[in-house]
Amino acid sequence: MTKTCAALVSVFLLTGIGAASASDWTANFKTLDTDGSGSISRVEWEDNVQKLKLDPAPTFTAMDTDTNNSIDEDEWAAAEKMAKAFPTACKSSSESWCPKQY
Repeated sequence: MTKTCAALVSVFLLTGIGAASASDWTANFKTLDTDGSGSISRVEWEDNVQKLKLDPAPTFTAMDTDTNNSIDEDEWAAAEKMAKAFPTACKSSSESWCPKQY
């Protein structure tokens, strides 16, 4: 269990995902999916990530859970869910891995 928790924390810290509203996440997905394919390719990500209002932006690799070099809507939604859960889990934790602001 500890290894699983540590792995999830690593993903959160590596992604650097901030707590954005659902509409921001939806809008960001549409902004990044420039060809309208319903997924974000690594090229689309690299070419357009600077347009996101997330600082720092999540890493492509952390979100691409099936490692197919594409982020689909389910992977994007999972990243959003993790980003929103991280501050809550951290506030209720006394572990040293939580950022000081929480």
